[in-house]
Amino acid sequence: MAKPILPAINTTIDLCRQASMPVIFTRHRHKSPDDYGMLYEWLNGDVIRDGTIEAELIPELNRRDADLVVEKHTYSAFRDTSLEENLLEMGITEVIVSGVMTNLCCETTAREAFVRGFRVFFSTDATATSSAELHDATLKNLAYGFTYLVDCKRIQDAFSNS
Repeated sequence: MAKPILPAINTTIDLCRQASMPVIFTRHRHKSPDDYGMLYEWLNGDVIRDGTIEAELIPELNRRDADLVVEKHTYSAFRDTSLEENLLEMGITEVIVSGVMTNLCCETTAREAFVRGFRVFFSTDATATSSAELHDATLKNLAYGFTYLVDCKRIQDAFSNS
């Protein structure tokens, strides 16, 4: 599901780097049954287990060794992670969310960022999910009170004008 949006994700990464913005990756994986939570039930036991290819970051991402990778075990990149502390230490008040799945991990992370006081920009072309209907529904919901919708062109235009 991520392959079709890889060019947009990498463009977003490159634009952020050009603007001297840090790039943070999240990696979803489960290390033991202790961290399965409700996902195990919801996904009928088909969780992303550590040590499998599904738990690895896609090699085609424009990732650098120095980039922070936040390990997570649920939809939110904030739950039981150091993401918020890292953002605050870096003085970051705004975030751009991209990745998969639009309606699960991306949406949950965007909503949590908002309620934690971050200004959230949500990528329309660098997020994807299992259906266009779910993707579009999430975008409509988030735009109604949580995030500013952006795409690569809008990010590029904003950085060019700043």
